[in-house]
Amino acid sequence: MFQVCVQAHFDAAHFLRNYNGKCANLHGHRWTIVVCVEGRQLDQLGMLIDFSEVKQAIKKALTSLDHSLLNDLPYFGSKGVNPTAENLAQFLFVEFKQNLVLTEKRLAWVKVYESPDAWAIFKED
Repeated sequence: MFQVCVQAHFDAAHFLRNYNGKCANLHGHRWTIVVCVEGRQLDQLGMLIDFSEVKQAIKKALTSLDHSLLNDLPYFGSKGVNPTAENLAQFLFVEFKQNLVLTEKRLAWVKVYESPDAWAIFKED
């Protein structure tokens, strides 16, 4: 099994609703994300997926997130979803799954770092 992963980052603020602690206050992060695609077959060039395809999907997904208040975005605002690292990983997983052409391969997982030493991963069962 091969895995191809691409890392990127964006800056955004958030606060956690109904949380008893400092994170209930508005604060920001330089969020780092890692998107990982996996599969068994390489193409005729010896690639699972071109890194540029993954980078384009990341760029598209991060456009609305970068320099935003995550709580104001429709997914987190009107739906009342707390913008935790876990929920952000799931949100991005769905975004990438829709924006990547994945024949003979699958989106393995999305990792979201809130800080260099704290992260959450979302993957399907």
